[in-house]
Amino acid sequence: MTSGPPTGVPVDFAAALADLRRQALRSEVRLTEIPAPRRVAPFSVALSGDVLPGAPPGPAGRDRSDDHDYSHDHAEEPLATGRFVVLHDPAGQEAWHGTFRVVTLVRATLEHEMAADPMLADVAWSWVGEALESAGLVRGTDTVAEGGTVTRVLSQSYGALEGTPEAVDLEIRASWTPLDTRLGTHLSAWATLLTMAAGVPPLPEGVAALTRRFTDRSKQRHTVGP
Repeated sequence: MTSGPPTGVPVDFAAALADLRRQALRSEVRLTEIPAPRRVAPFSVALSGDVLPGAPPGPAGRDRSDDHDYSHDHAEEPLATGRFVVLHDPAGQEAWHGTFRVVTLVRATLEHEMAADPMLADVAWSWVGEALESAGLVRGTDTVAEGGTVTRVLSQSYGALEGTPEAVDLEIRASWTPLDTRLGTHLSAWATLLTMAAGVPPLPEGVAALTRRFTDRSKQRHTVGP
């Protein structure tokens, strides 16, 4: 007996989900599956991610999907948060130039001094290209139709909160079209973008990342549906 995707799920989308689950990410990045948008495309999956300071180490390649949720115990706020959404329309969509679309969000709070840098938005957008390249993705070959926005908001406190250090909230929204179903590398690129925004140093060459997986909810209504 052969196994296959759940009834009604396209083979390409099932292959993309399987590749996402196989992708290893850094230990600082914690993933959770969340309800995916249902009106933009017939099939979709969405993940939220946090970059946590001092996440517990473990053996490289170990499946820790059943571990206790460390994020609930950690006293510190995440260094960065975001979302990674995969949309799939077997018929394709003209604006996508393909049948898949990756839509990402990254949010982080930066030092106040960075708010005055007129190049902050340009630098933040350059991180998107660097993150894709770090995952081995080549523009025009592996991805097309990239686009996005960078927003920064300067927060200054008053009254009872006066004295709270000023900070700038940075938000990066980026989307692109993958040209095949190997979406694990795209998840890796987004995770790299998260850590860049969080100010986490890159892994030294030769150091293995830890496996991060998310719950298999591909049969649930909010993940795959009309």
